[in-house]
Amino acid sequence: MFGKLFGRDAERPAADPHVLPARKQKHGTYALRALGDTRVLALVEAADAGDWPAVKAALAPFDLGREQAVLGQLAVVDGVEEWIVRAAEEDKGDKELRATALLISGARHVSWGWDARTSARAVDVSRDQWQTFYERLRIAEEHLLEAAELQPDWVTPWRHLLTSGRGMSLDDSVQEARLAAGLRRDPLNLDLHLEWVSHLQPRWGGEPGQALEFAQKAFAAAPDGHRLGCVVAMARIEDWVESDDRDCLQQPRIRTELREAAERSVLHHAYERRLGWQGDYNIFAMALSLAGSSKASNVFRELNGVITEWPWTFMAEPEKAYARFRKAF
Repeated sequence: MFGKLFGRDAERPAADPHVLPARKQKHGTYALRALGDTRVLALVEAADAGDWPAVKAALAPFDLGREQAVLGQLAVVDGVEEWIVRAAEEDKGDKELRATALLISGARHVSWGWDARTSARAVDVSRDQWQTFYERLRIAEEHLLEAAELQPDWVTPWRHLLTSGRGMSLDDSVQEARLAAGLRRDPLNLDLHLEWVSHLQPRWGGEPGQALEFAQKAFAAAPDGHRLGCVVAMARIEDWVESDDRDCLQQPRIRTELREAAERSVLHHAYERRLGWQGDYNIFAMALSLAGSSKASNVFRELNGVITEWPWTFMAEPEKAYARFRKAF
């Protein structure tokens, strides 16, 4: 009553009714499940059950053509590839639904293809693995291109086409055209930029320093509070992955760069915490930790123990590494 009289209730943000309860582990950390959202969980469970009508109903709050975080949750659901094409055929008369099914199938086949290839070095991947990898990526390309044709304003097909194209070693001209197509639809799209940072890595044929230069230029053009700052943090993490020196990021100028990027993006008052925002924070948590920056403590504090799979998969023991860095800062 008194809160209403004096207006204090208006100062308190309404609790999100869709938040999933946390499942903290012994180190006080927990893996983010279904983006921490009950609606996404319902969508994933429907996909896992192979229930296309339920998937369509659960998709109502989302726009897969633009929301990569939600699409990414469907891309890793085992078995989706077995029924999603039939769903596309069933909805042949509805252009948007057919495009949606093809988009999910394409994203799933990209993820499924990488499951076959594994994260091993190219020289350690068997001939059978390569064959399965390429077969799945070819299907992904077919479905993603059709989805993009059916829904010309969608950006997510182009993000996954960049991934499939990288896996199939398509010409740079093709990849650059795909990047341009995606950026025409969303010039500041973080997922497209992150994928291009991967594309420019030496292990994929890029030149040292290319990815970082691209990232720095992109973020410089972004407004304050934009999540595109993550592309700088990810470029530095990739530098660490490519280097034989585990302390390569622990330089004053790199610490300063990452601190300033965090302050102008995820730690800026204008940053908007959209669905999956924890992924942005985890990228900065890892980058700042590797650089030995005390600013990592600010990021870990906001995460409150939440760990996302990416980018900690670069670590041998992701959860232990996260917990160790979190405790150190």
